[in-house]
Amino acid sequence: MDTIAAIATGGSVSAIGIIRVSGENAVLVADKVFRPSGGVRLADAENRRLYYGEFIGADGALIDLCLCMVSRGPDSYTGEDSAEFHCHGSPVILSEALRTLFSFGVRMAQAGEFTKRAFLNGRMDLSQAEAVIDLIESESPAAASNAAYQLHGAVGAGLTPVYDALINVLAHFHAVIDYPDEDINEFEMQNYISALGTAKAQLGLMLSGHERSRVLRDGLPTAIIGRPNTGKSSLMNALLGYERAIVTDISGTTRDTIEEKILVGGVLLRLIDTAGLRRTDDTVEKLGVERTLAAMSLASLVLLVLDGSEPLMDEDFEALRLIPKDVPKIAVVNKSDLPQVLGSGPLEGLGLEFCHVSALRGDGLENLGERIKAFFPEFRVRQSGDIITSLRQAEAISRAICSIDLAIEAMSASVTPDAVLTDIEAALSSIGEVTGKTMREDVVSRIFERFCVGK
Repeated sequence: MDTIAAIATGGSVSAIGIIRVSGENAVLVADKVFRPSGGVRLADAENRRLYYGEFIGADGALIDLCLCMVSRGPDSYTGEDSAEFHCHGSPVILSEALRTLFSFGVRMAQAGEFTKRAFLNGRMDLSQAEAVIDLIESESPAAASNAAYQLHGAVGAGLTPVYDALINVLAHFHAVIDYPDEDINEFEMQNYISALGTAKAQLGLMLSGHERSRVLRDGLPTAIIGRPNTGKSSLMNALLGYERAIVTDISGTTRDTIEEKILVGGVLLRLIDTAGLRRTDDTVEKLGVERTLAAMSLASLVLLVLDGSEPLMDEDFEALRLIPKDVPKIAVVNKSDLPQVLGSGPLEGLGLEFCHVSALRGDGLENLGERIKAFFPEFRVRQSGDIITSLRQAEAISRAICSIDLAIEAMSASVTPDAVLTDIEAALSSIGEVTGKTMREDVVSRIFERFCVGK
């Protein structure tokens, strides 16, 4: 493959800027532009050791004093010879250094090309490659942990026993076709059906994690509701740490839903600030209330904001009644900075989980986070990587399950072995799509389009 290069760090000013080079001539080109202070040529440098020296332009002028590291294939990230320059983080310096590399025949890397080469060179499977961008884009500790374990090979490890079991069944049925005198007795057939059932169950377990991936990626839809002026917008602003929603003493200020993502108690929430729930003749405010009801119907968590400086009112009970029964809810008793009128008795009598906060001063938000964390233990940091986040992977696993079902039905109906083989081979092909054993070029291209240049 030709030699590629790209800036691997951001485009703004930073302390360090990294340029990556990979390909057949990576070390040779690096040796032409870098002069180690100790006089050692990069061609003779140790793998993965940083050397200090000068980055020299094509005209011989000094561009930067920096560090350089070479890593030879097949043990590098890409599986081929590579080099990294750790320069001062000036965009001008990085641009000039990159321009110098291009003058020696290196070309600009495409988005995700370094990781794509790692996949093509067998350094990682396709599920691990997808985990790289998931790790970069993760917005919560749980999402980052899940991606890190998948980058470590969790998906491939989960599929390996399934793949091996299907290969064993496939091999025996091929033998029966090749040697017609070798019949499969009833005991063996039951063992194969059992093995396929176990494989199907394992795939089903992996697929079940995909349902949680949407929340892991997009956040748990959380509606903040309550009657006007209880402090819903103030609570949202306090959680976000800045004034996202307009806050006034005028009832009905919030007329529409406002959405933002925030990490609370280790759980990524997609907060939805809603219009106050009350009966009104105002046409616009009525539309806001309708949108509040729609937001509640789609929510996985409802925060019912109450005013702790006042007793419960009819509108509070009405808001509580409107919350779908199967949706978890927490009563957030706001305005703890004021003299308290609303005691815990009425809330306990209603069977509500509750906590006291002051959105104005930020008091009690940590306690709210702990309540949310207790409600959703499945979104805490997990040391397994068992949540399938890729829709592509989930669809492939679903097809594999369908093919295994057909194979079990065919075995149970005692159809000819070649019919069983067709279904098992289809299941193997689908599983292979997850890891890249059976690879479609257009699919691979779409995966790496998500990546940034330099990764």
